[in-house]
Amino acid sequence: MIRYLAHRVLMMVPTLLVISVLVFAVIQMPPGDYLETYIAELQAQGESADSEKIAFLREQYGLDLPFHQQYANWMFGLLQGDLGFSFEHELPVSEVVGDRIWLSIVLALTTTLFVYIVSFPIGVYSAVKQYSIGDYSFTLLGYLGLSVPNFLFGLVLMYSANVYFGTSIGGLMDSEYVDAPLSWGKFLSVLEHIWIPVVIIGTSGTAGMIRRLRANVLDELQRQYVLTARAKGVPPFKLLAKYPLRLSLNPFIADIGMILPEMISGAVLVSVVLDLPTTGPMLVKALQSQDMFLAGSFLMVEATLVVIGVFLSDLALAALDPRIRLGAGATK
Repeated sequence: MIRYLAHRVLMMVPTLLVISVLVFAVIQMPPGDYLETYIAELQAQGESADSEKIAFLREQYGLDLPFHQQYANWMFGLLQGDLGFSFEHELPVSEVVGDRIWLSIVLALTTTLFVYIVSFPIGVYSAVKQYSIGDYSFTLLGYLGLSVPNFLFGLVLMYSANVYFGTSIGGLMDSEYVDAPLSWGKFLSVLEHIWIPVVIIGTSGTAGMIRRLRANVLDELQRQYVLTARAKGVPPFKLLAKYPLRLSLNPFIADIGMILPEMISGAVLVSVVLDLPTTGPMLVKALQSQDMFLAGSFLMVEATLVVIGVFLSDLALAALDPRIRLGAGATK
């Protein structure tokens, strides 16, 4: 197991390295850079830019260097904990981001936890009670969750939360706690607001997970060993928990690495609609203005979350299913 852990950790390093190259290439792909966009905006407004300041910034942050040198400087800064400088905000990225990164991480992890807590019992129930009223009801809710766009569901839920629960529309906390230090009141305010985006973002993922788990459990329940166990008089719950459910959880757990990107990408649009203080709205604005260091830092943090999610799902699979060969040199 230790060898398997070491192998998986070492595989994360080249994976993140390749992702960093792709991220930097994507943010560099549009023609020009932030300074050229800034000059064009000033000229459109009839103003002129300070050419000396532009030249100084271009030289100071290496925008006049070749691609590979810019990438090397950016990666060297990231390894030292330096996220770079935001041209639009004229501040270091770490100061611009503030609590947005942590709020985004909390939102993504909470949504993932919501998806698994809700989808697991519903998926198992739908499989065991196939073609029952409950199964049909959950199937209908699943189709609605997959078909209704997040932004539309968000508007409906925002209105309902404000009318029936008195929760203020927009944001992850009351306005009085936005710039306040962490406290019990701020924590309770976040809990009061966070359920809205969690339900909105997690609905589509929950619907998909329910369908997959239901199909996996149904497939295992039709196997010969289940029929044999039933014939021998094994209690239904013991039979379900010991073999079919355990074997059905492999794809369910493996989806941790796949569902995190869905939660993060879905959170961007929902954050814009709900005006959440997460990385979503700021990332969209940074990409539009070609604020390369700000956008690149956001994308790398989110990519790291995905890689960690895949790593955790692999560990869970290795612990759950002994059929998975942990040694790279294992033979049949």
